[in-house]
Amino acid sequence: MNILNRMLHTKHRKTGRGKNRSLRNIFLVLSGICIGAACVTLLSFDREDRKDAAEVKADGRLQYKWYVPQTPSSMSFAGERVPLERRDVREQLERELLGNYYGHTNTLYILRQSTRYFPMIEARLRAQGVPEDFKYLCVAESSLINQVSRAGAAGFWQFMPETAPRYGLEINMEVDERYHVLKATDAACKYLKEAKEKFGSWTAAAASYNCGQAGFAGHSAFQRSSDYYDLFLPEETMRYVFRILALKYLVSGGEKMGFVIQEQDQYKPLKTRKVLVDKSVPDLAQYAIDNGTNYRMLKLYNPWLRARALTVKPGRSYEIELPD
Repeated sequence: MNILNRMLHTKHRKTGRGKNRSLRNIFLVLSGICIGAACVTLLSFDREDRKDAAEVKADGRLQYKWYVPQTPSSMSFAGERVPLERRDVREQLERELLGNYYGHTNTLYILRQSTRYFPMIEARLRAQGVPEDFKYLCVAESSLINQVSRAGAAGFWQFMPETAPRYGLEINMEVDERYHVLKATDAACKYLKEAKEKFGSWTAAAASYNCGQAGFAGHSAFQRSSDYYDLFLPEETMRYVFRILALKYLVSGGEKMGFVIQEQDQYKPLKTRKVLVDKSVPDLAQYAIDNGTNYRMLKLYNPWLRARALTVKPGRSYEIELPD
């Protein structure tokens, strides 16, 4: 009897373990089905979402879809309203918006540069009584890069060599202050205030920055108007203010327009120490070494230095920036 009871007990225990194992297997299968269904659902939503962005061709390649960026319903420049209710005005803005929106590389680089240079440019514009929107004119001119145009215009504000001295910028074999961001900004402010006084609006002043005050005055006089939006101007000037407006729209609302620059990707203002130089420096490379840096960094921090030496005339001085 004891043997029989033990056999029955063992059989019953094995049967219980079998039932538990079966239940566990069923549970695992059902869980797998649920997880799989969830993944399929998520993937299907993902595919649906991506249908608006790209199409998968028969050979597996993606055909991306390009959409027209949204046009703002209203805009202003330097406090002056842009008449977007006019078809010609709206379509000109849309043309420049389209070109700059899909110029991803340049737009992203401008956004990275803007966090370094906008604070100092904005402060200078405010101090000179010029609307901050003119920082976008600077962007339109140079993309915030010290470059030279085919016509010979140079620096952030793209001053021509014959125009720059009229607004206080020094140019010679050793020094070219068109490459000095702050001094060039001050010079641009002088020009813009002068043009505003002459033509009556900041928008007209901006247009004249492209075609010159004499050029704008000639077109304005012939057409009996100084309103930029009413004038027929050279092609480049016709597009110029609209390019500034498009850049304002994209740069000021970068993330909303899909241009995401995270904080760690923003270029920060350079930390520098300023040294007053009131005597000639015959060897700038040695000068850099004597001041704890090298010639490369000296030139990067002071792009307005155009030679290997700096001649300082009596009564003159320069402020050189060095890495802090």
